[in-house]
Amino acid sequence: MALQDIVEQTVTGLGYDLVEIERSAGGLLRITIDHPWSAGQAGDLPITVEDCERVTRQLQFALEVDAVDYRRLEVSSPGIDRLLRNDSDCERFLGEVVDLTLKQPLGAAAAGQVSANRKKFRGTLERGPESGGEVLNWQITWSDAPEPKPGQRVSKKKLAVPLQVLGFMLDEVREIRLAPIVDFKGRKPKTTPPGDGQEQE
Repeated sequence: MALQDIVEQTVTGLGYDLVEIERSAGGLLRITIDHPWSAGQAGDLPITVEDCERVTRQLQFALEVDAVDYRRLEVSSPGIDRLLRNDSDCERFLGEVVDLTLKQPLGAAAAGQVSANRKKFRGTLERGPESGGEVLNWQITWSDAPEPKPGQRVSKKKLAVPLQVLGFMLDEVREIRLAPIVDFKGRKPKTTPPGDGQEQE
């Protein structure tokens, strides 16, 4: 069996979601898991050390049975730069700031608003336009205005930089992640990233 299949079957069989598989130098195999989520769910249930230990034990057995070559296994919860894999993840994190990388540069679609070679964007994740009640795509909105420095006065006469919008379909995206923004004043309940960074080796 392929590594993806082994890991996914093991993780989902234990009642968790597989978020990401990473192979690093030195034989490290890093698996990121989360609790399943459904629309309308109130809050996020964090992944605990016990969850990581449970998945680690089962994965070690499964990987040994299929003779998967690795030196070290690490199971963890999603961090603040969590990967968004599908429409359900986008729905779950609507309103969050994300880092988006397209598979191809914008090209002519940039229409002179941004560089035609640009593939990376940071903006607020939103639903795209709807037709017949069905979401056709997703979009991010952002402003290229520089962030004011702490204590800096912003002139009221200064013209606001307009918001820009990029609509996209997930099959056009190489990667989309939650932007790793640390707010020491605390995030709102809606925007609290899942998991608490617990890891188990």
